[in-house]
Amino acid sequence: MENELSAELTFSGPLPRAPAVEELLRPLAAEALKKSLGTRGRGELAAWAVTGDRLSLTLAADGGRPHQALLSIARQLGESLGRTSKIGVRTLRGTRYRVRFEVPTPPTRPITLPIPHTLSFEGGSAVLELTDLSEEALRDNWVDRVVQLVLEKAKRQAYAGKEQYWSLLTPARPREHAGRSDPTEEMLKRQWVRSGPTKGKWFLGPTVAHLYRTMERIARTEVLEPLGFIEVVQPHHDSFDILLKTGHLEGLPGEFYYAAEPRSRDPADWERFTDLVKITRAVPSEELAKLVGPPSAVLCYAQCPTIYWWLSGRTIPTDRLPLKVFDRTAVSNRYESGGRHGLERVDEFHRIEPVYLGTPEQLAALREELLARYARVFDEILELEWRTAWVTPFYMQQAGGVGVEDATAHVKGTIDYEAYLPYRGTREASEWLEFQNLSIVGDKYTKAFTIRAQKGELWSGCSGIGLERWLTTFLAQKGFEPKEWPEGFRNAAGTMPRDVDFL
Repeated sequence: MENELSAELTFSGPLPRAPAVEELLRPLAAEALKKSLGTRGRGELAAWAVTGDRLSLTLAADGGRPHQALLSIARQLGESLGRTSKIGVRTLRGTRYRVRFEVPTPPTRPITLPIPHTLSFEGGSAVLELTDLSEEALRDNWVDRVVQLVLEKAKRQAYAGKEQYWSLLTPARPREHAGRSDPTEEMLKRQWVRSGPTKGKWFLGPTVAHLYRTMERIARTEVLEPLGFIEVVQPHHDSFDILLKTGHLEGLPGEFYYAAEPRSRDPADWERFTDLVKITRAVPSEELAKLVGPPSAVLCYAQCPTIYWWLSGRTIPTDRLPLKVFDRTAVSNRYESGGRHGLERVDEFHRIEPVYLGTPEQLAALREELLARYARVFDEILELEWRTAWVTPFYMQQAGGVGVEDATAHVKGTIDYEAYLPYRGTREASEWLEFQNLSIVGDKYTKAFTIRAQKGELWSGCSGIGLERWLTTFLAQKGFEPKEWPEGFRNAAGTMPRDVDFL
């Protein structure tokens, strides 16, 4: 790793003669580079020059970044010249920062960055040059983040188009199925559901709402409550601060529905808007844009981030571990664009999200209990044809947090439940529906949110129970006639409501 940083310091008055500056600068630079680089590498003051109230200098380093040394030099020079010459450092900027670093997976197409730069690749190395970096950018380690971003983008290109890691855990037990049709199409024919007033949302009529609530009750009484999960109620909005900690905001910004607040509640401020609505019977978008602020949050993408926020900065006593909570109130919103299909792939959906925190051993044991509980529901109550697979999405594989090495140990990562949908074709040729998952993510979020155990290591995990997907899977396999449904589910559902008749 090679680094060269050219910088310019502007002082509050003319600098002393060059020999006097050199006498101060050289030992300060040597000491600052030694302290900032430590045993990682070596550095030197490669060049310097004085022009009036400005000092230009270049630091070179091998094995570490020299900007921390530059900040130390500026501080100490200011203190020393303040005592002897009554001048101090007024501004500091990096005029040119050149970094050479190894790239294990060279990119296959150009990499773009949102700040002034040049970037080239030579074999297995990248040469990055950043220009006009402010003191804030240097203090905030922008260069390290840009280097990491280049590496991340190169890895993403290498993984582009690759499927997630998938390994079968438990095979499906074939069953005979009464269902043969697409559940959403059949529900539309029966007028049980209606596509919502905005895309990717659905209105569930009385029959489907009853089945949906039955699924929710089964999940609570058969899985969560017997294992000691307790309910919490969380807000429907996720703040940007939360999503910065989880990494969602930098990884999935195109999948959110963003929330913006009105700039004012004063009717006078909204008078022009309301007058235009009354006259045109349309929404004046340009006028509306003036009256609302920039987005400040997103509609709930997943419940677990806000649960982690609730626990942030807190220490959990040993006797409360594993901590097991769930939320079933926040409605999830994800922008699916052209990927929507029926009730199983929507922009707005309902789920129960169990979140659990404990030692690695506690979570491994809890996972086995959850697996057993889910198996009882899917085998004995819903009587589904399902299988499980160990999966690691490509973005987690290349991130280094969960990889194929973990897939062998089956410690951290995700177990997906997949169901056969008869209307899609044969078991062998058709795509199965992922309708349930179970994850252990290690200390990724407990560290991000500074959640601690009273003693020892603290891990976390979650298991999204998507109620629309449970319902779609059940109806696709069991059909729409209650007499053909499994006895366990009929007992749970009880008396079906009379749906609304339409002329």
